[in-house]
Amino acid sequence: MAVSVTASLAQDKLTIGAPLPITGALAPEGAKLKQGYELWQEKVNAAGGVKVGNSRLKVDIRYYDYQSQTPRAIQLAEKLITDDKVDFLFSPFGSGAAKAVSAVSEKYGVPMLASSASSVEVFDQGYKNIFGIYTDNSTFSEPIAELVKTKLPNAKRVAILARNDLYPLSLANEFEKSARKRGFEVVYFEKYAIGTLDHASALTQLRAAKPDWVIVTGYINDLITIRKQASDLKVGGEVFTLINGPAYQEWIKAVGPLAENVTTASWFHPVVKYQSEDVFGSSRNFVELFKQKYGSEPDFTQASGAAVGVVLQTAIERAGSTDHGKVRAELQKGGFKTFFGPITFSKIGIADSYVPPVLQIQNGKVEVVFPAEISTAPFRTGQRR
Repeated sequence: MAVSVTASLAQDKLTIGAPLPITGALAPEGAKLKQGYELWQEKVNAAGGVKVGNSRLKVDIRYYDYQSQTPRAIQLAEKLITDDKVDFLFSPFGSGAAKAVSAVSEKYGVPMLASSASSVEVFDQGYKNIFGIYTDNSTFSEPIAELVKTKLPNAKRVAILARNDLYPLSLANEFEKSARKRGFEVVYFEKYAIGTLDHASALTQLRAAKPDWVIVTGYINDLITIRKQASDLKVGGEVFTLINGPAYQEWIKAVGPLAENVTTASWFHPVVKYQSEDVFGSSRNFVELFKQKYGSEPDFTQASGAAVGVVLQTAIERAGSTDHGKVRAELQKGGFKTFFGPITFSKIGIADSYVPPVLQIQNGKVEVVFPAEISTAPFRTGQRR
């Protein structure tokens, strides 16, 4: 069942539905996506709107707060399509909610741009209306595992603690695979429930496993608590890898010196220098415009909010139409030269066209340690206890 798009053309408006976690545990991430969406919207509308044939459509983004609850995100996505008559969707935050809502976009034939989903499980359902700009989770685990193996050849023991949520658990499973592939022994692998506020019990068990490399997956608030409690409990390990959290300045500020030498990975960092064919023109220009508007450098979540906008805009402009089938066909063709990186989607709809940077916190700053062509510092081992 496809939704009519003629209303937007008649109103000179392109309406995009954006269910966001404005409140609840994922509110920090929701706020970041919204910043990215709004910077793109502001830039496009200042130029007259999205070009569709001989017309220009001003971008109208319709937000609803799903309160960090996936069932609520499903309800609101359906409301956006059936009641608000949006033309396209931006996904909710994270792989779990994006997977759930992708069933709604598929049901109504509405293309959905996933701003923050990297788990293959989101994309392997045979759906044709979901397009994710992140590369899959193995593009994080593989280079980090290789760095640890190369720089710490005597390291043998790996401990993994994962939030029991689709993306963090999928990511943890990829790290387990990448570690075992290189001969590491996984001596601990446990999950923590969504909403867990005290991780002392799990960390005590993890410490007893005497790991050389500690891997924790989750989101900002989880990883602030876990890093502090790991220090209190004197958890050992020469390498701490925490995803996602350390790429954010608020995480670094919250844990202070405990951020030192923590490794993480991201799909975008202000250091990248892509020339683009979108409204921003280059990575550098995007970063500068973001700094002018918000007073700080963008992290990967803020950048991905703007990136789904430029991809959708380019697909519509190439199609010369807001017709779902025509725009979907352009998305499937890929070849989007964006400030975020070159975006082309695999057959299942997940980006497979760029190498995301591996990051490490050094002297309180985010440094790129991989790939070599954009690295700003060498990879270091050892942690601040």
